[in-house]
Amino acid sequence: MNYVRTVVLLAGLTGLFMAVGYLIGGAGGAVIALIIAAATNLFSYWNADKLVLSMHNAQQVDERSAPEFVAIVQELAQHAGLPMPGVYVMDSPQPNAFATGRNPQHAAVCATTGLLNTLNREEIAGVIGHELAHVRNHDTLTMTITATIAGAISMLAQLGMFFGAFGGNRDNNNSGLGVVGSLLMLVLAPIAAMIVQMAISRTREYAADNLGARISGRPDALASALVKIAHMAEAVPNDSAEAHPATAHLFIINPLSGRGMDNLFSTHPSTENRVAALERLSREMDLSGFGAAPPENAASGPWHGGRGPWERGAGTRGGPWG
Repeated sequence: MNYVRTVVLLAGLTGLFMAVGYLIGGAGGAVIALIIAAATNLFSYWNADKLVLSMHNAQQVDERSAPEFVAIVQELAQHAGLPMPGVYVMDSPQPNAFATGRNPQHAAVCATTGLLNTLNREEIAGVIGHELAHVRNHDTLTMTITATIAGAISMLAQLGMFFGAFGGNRDNNNSGLGVVGSLLMLVLAPIAAMIVQMAISRTREYAADNLGARISGRPDALASALVKIAHMAEAVPNDSAEAHPATAHLFIINPLSGRGMDNLFSTHPSTENRVAALERLSREMDLSGFGAAPPENAASGPWHGGRGPWERGAGTRGGPWG
């Protein structure tokens, strides 16, 4: 049922795109918008993963540059029955992570340096399990296409207002919209796109939490990670996410600071509700120690050292990776 809802919401985004095109250029503008939407979807299918990784300046890592992180991804991918995805790290002090790719054979997972420096091994595994659940559920394609179309709607609406194109539809007066109605629609279209984007993301996050916790085997660790990430995301900015807010729903926790209007509608369910769902899952799995405090040395993390953002520093072998 969730997939049916997602298809309906994607169709709604395409309809919004066509509506903005109609306001700018009438029936011809709607047709052009439909063609652009189709081309955008096609481009997103083949290239959106590369585009998203490039937006956030993510760098691919391997067993030599990030052995512990790559080992976690490899172990969990095997457990989930997935091909080994590409492993990336983006330089941001905010702990966060996302997955992208058109299918499990062309997937990538990306963590911030802040996540690798802040969370302990079990919490990192919980986060990666969540991202691999998105891959296994084929959410990455849907969510990446959603980001692309939502961004395109905002750009098209802004161009329409900038050029005063909302008055260019001669049929507007006949349809009752008029210039004022067109202006309102051009202003409201990006907000409507944001709401649809939010609905798609929220539909998939609970499912990814559930499956991700089963992949990692530690719903308590994923819950602990969500609480830590949510707390720090409010105080620590993620500059690349702020520059590309249409990609916010890809992250495990909303990366936007909320200082501007970008955080008016959250793209994620509340952390409290997600933790409560994971607590119920933990009881179902009959796991003890839910919500146990992480090791005291977890804050230093396996990546905390002086030799680079994802190289293991000297003197860390007593840490959670030990």
